[in-house]
Amino acid sequence: VQLQASGGGLVQPGGSLRLSCAASGSRVSFDAMGWYRQAPGKQRELVAAIISSGTTNYADSVKGRFTISRDNAKNTVYLQMSNLKAEDTAVYYCNAYDYSMRRGVRTDYWGQGTQVTVSS
Repeated sequence: VQLQASGGGLVQPGGSLRLSCAASGSRVSFDAMGWYRQAPGKQRELVAAIISSGTTNYADSVKGRFTISRDNAKNTVYLQMSNLKAEDTAVYYCNAYDYSMRRGVRTDYWGQGTQVTVSS
């Protein structure tokens, strides 16, 4: 499984960016896909996720500003980020996972990080 993330960069406060994560390899569909981020000196945190049914989940800090979506035909998940703030600066990681209820095991897959820097 390969998760290829792209779209990071430098943006001014109040600006927008769109991150993309394309899945390829032996698996391209998962129980859920999403984005995590890790700022310097902080733990990795969930930003947004979308499960196979289409239900979405967001961190409180990004609600109303970020939108996660997916294109099943392209095996790609997007994170549209608007009204970016300095505190959104972090390395953003694409994540996909499957959960086996029978075994009670979650299997995670990670893409490489993409840097998002919000600065004037």
